[in-house]
Amino acid sequence: MPQIVVLPHHALCPDGAVIEAPAGKSICDVLLENDIDIEHACEKSCACTTCHVIVREGFSSLNEAGETEEDLLDKAWGLEASSRLSCQAIVAEEDLVVEIPRYTINHASENH
Repeated sequence: MPQIVVLPHHALCPDGAVIEAPAGKSICDVLLENDIDIEHACEKSCACTTCHVIVREGFSSLNEAGETEEDLLDKAWGLEASSRLSCQAIVAEEDLVVEIPRYTINHASENH
């Protein structure tokens, strides 16, 4: 079974984590099921950027990002070439290393 290495995040995962990730599940679901409470303000419907992650290793193994996801990522804080919305990125058979950005933009809670 593939693994996701989660790099340390000051609030969500201070020590980092290595977790088993069943192929076919989204990165977001795997993180949530392993008590890493990544934001997902739109309830994983690809309508916000709060679940943005940067995939440091294994990016090419993920499903291709759709047009809606790519449009939303343009609004994400700390966008990088290997950025994905974790609710849309589906784990395949390859291990991943992901970084949760320090900040997120939550338009709903920040009155944008």
